[in-house]
Amino acid sequence: MRRAAFLTMDSLDGFVAYDDLVKPPLRERGWSVTDVPWRSGADWDAFEAVVIRTPWDYQDDPAAFLEVLREIEHSRAHLANGLDAVRWNLTKTYLRELAAHGVPTVPTLWGDTLTPGALAELRGTLGHALVLKPTVGANADHAFRLGPDADPADALATFADRPYMAQGFVRSVVDWGEASLFYFDGAYSHAVRKTPAAGDFRVQEEHGGRIQSLTPDDALREAAQCAVETASRLVGTPLLYARPDLVRLADGSWALMELELIEPSLYFPYDAASPERFAEAFVNWMARAEPRP
Repeated sequence: MRRAAFLTMDSLDGFVAYDDLVKPPLRERGWSVTDVPWRSGADWDAFEAVVIRTPWDYQDDPAAFLEVLREIEHSRAHLANGLDAVRWNLTKTYLRELAAHGVPTVPTLWGDTLTPGALAELRGTLGHALVLKPTVGANADHAFRLGPDADPADALATFADRPYMAQGFVRSVVDWGEASLFYFDGAYSHAVRKTPAAGDFRVQEEHGGRIQSLTPDDALREAAQCAVETASRLVGTPLLYARPDLVRLADGSWALMELELIEPSLYFPYDAASPERFAEAFVNWMARAEPRP
């Protein structure tokens, strides 16, 4: 039996993870999977592959996380997604690069420190309803929705000394939700619709978001495919998985909110065949990988 590690965190208490569903089809294909916390100091040479899955605290110390990934890249294990892809995707300024290459994205502005004056300028450009997020982040940590009359004190304190991204609030997120499409080894697998709890704008289950299966229309599929294919070219390394998250703008078009290449939940329960697709994609991806001593 060949050995693979699913990279995770010390404890998933409070999180919803579905990766156990893909372990039986991987076992049927000759792979034994072990969950390994990224901070564990594991012997990565003990595995042929390490798949980044649920290290949902990496944003607390991204430098240490990258150092672990470098250790894996220098071991006999093949890392998915690769270190180059992770470095590129770690900072959300990748959205600027995708937009420059023709990918429809949610209009975004960037800053190094947030001041009352900078906030006023953001409102003047993006509108009086804003969403502010850190440029390195996950799980909607430190994400703020600021309406016209909201007290910005917490956001100003949070971003007083850390880079941020600002987007005009997209109303459809609360009216309809957010679409996530899943690609395994470059091929479309399935999609879900994520809607926030009443009164919230965050769609993650940990924040009360609701998930349901989705059959994407042609325009949504085209926008998602454009994002994945462009990212693959820019990164220059094969992607085992990719999850573009898209929202509908006021003009009815679909735009990329984020492209998740590091540790996206893949929502296997919402398509019964998706664990088999992932397992097959993994086997094919590994078959193309160069052997390591």
